Amino acid sequence: MRRIRVYLMVGMASFGLAGCHSAYVEADVTNQSGLPISVLEVDYPSASFGTETLGPGKQYHYRFKTQGEGPLKVLWTDAHHQDHTVNGPVLHEGAEGNLAIALQSDGTATFALKLKP
Repeated sequence: MRRIRVYLMVGMASFGLAGCHSAYVEADVTNQSGLPISVLEVDYPSASFGTETLGPGKQYHYRFKTQGEGPLKVLWTDAHHQDHTVNGPVLHEGAEGNLAIALQSDGTATFALKLKP
């Protein structure tokens, strides 16, 4: 019985040392419009994230896990109460890395991806 416990403990310890790795995307949304924005939302496969306000020059950081495959979309309302929607790149399940979204004054957004599949 004691030998079984030792094997279980060694097995659990080796599992812990091997570590588990979960793929996440580190996202940063930056307001480069020069004016405050409101109702920021980023839709990605299977979920979304956002914030109520984002001041000029400010950045919103969020970490998420992509489940499924589909396009990214960013939506926001500018200081003139104009709604904007910009379609972004397609994300794949298990994507890992960095995503930078910059919201521009002309209602466009740029996307910079550094993702591993």
